[in-house]
Amino acid sequence: MTAKHLNIRCGIGSHHFLQIHKFTKAISSAMEMVKVVILGAAGVGKTSLIRQFVESEFIEDYTPTDTKAVYTPTLVFNEHIYSMRVVDLPVIPYFPSNSANEWQDYRDYGLRSASAYILVFDLNDLETFQYVKSIRDQICDTRDMHSVPLFIVGNKQDLLRGREHREVAGLVKKHWKCGYVECSARHNWHVVLLFKELVRVLDYADYGQKLSSYSSPRFEGLHAHRDRRGDSVVKCSIM
Repeated sequence: MTAKHLNIRCGIGSHHFLQIHKFTKAISSAMEMVKVVILGAAGVGKTSLIRQFVESEFIEDYTPTDTKAVYTPTLVFNEHIYSMRVVDLPVIPYFPSNSANEWQDYRDYGLRSASAYILVFDLNDLETFQYVKSIRDQICDTRDMHSVPLFIVGNKQDLLRGREHREVAGLVKKHWKCGYVECSARHNWHVVLLFKELVRVLDYADYGQKLSSYSSPRFEGLHAHRDRRGDSVVKCSIM
């Protein structure tokens, strides 16, 4: 997979684009490279979450992910620029315990070198949480996770009917001490919050809590289209 040159098209007006330009020129030129790997059982909405965040769209028809896809949003938080590689993968039966296993079974997936992980389950199907639990345990058993953020995401909140998921939330927050977000890819509910919290954790790990005079705790960003087959277009937006 090779990266293509991306053309910028902004639908927000030249005045706002100028504001982005001036803002980004005031930011440190150093860019943090971050690779985020997203994992989960089949049909939980991993790709839908990414596409909603990066492309602001939701596709009703379900197509199983059968190959690696990389999305490349560039995010600005607290004066710091984060060039992200969000990796969408097919379902993996296990997390590789070492580099040799990764090379043998998951070559080019980059599972063990991720800067952060997002594990997604379906709030209406707790069997998919068992998959997340298994993968999370394997990650924590085989990688030093001291400085690697891990977020657990319950998707399809718009379809939620029962209360069983509350036990899941308690387990994640109290015992796993991971980031936990419930969201709806269909309605774009808490999708931005998920990535905001992820970048906030990364920013805190690198720079501490201090906020600059340029930024408030809210999130601002430039979104880039996925890096995949065919031509791509960059989206610019202020969130």
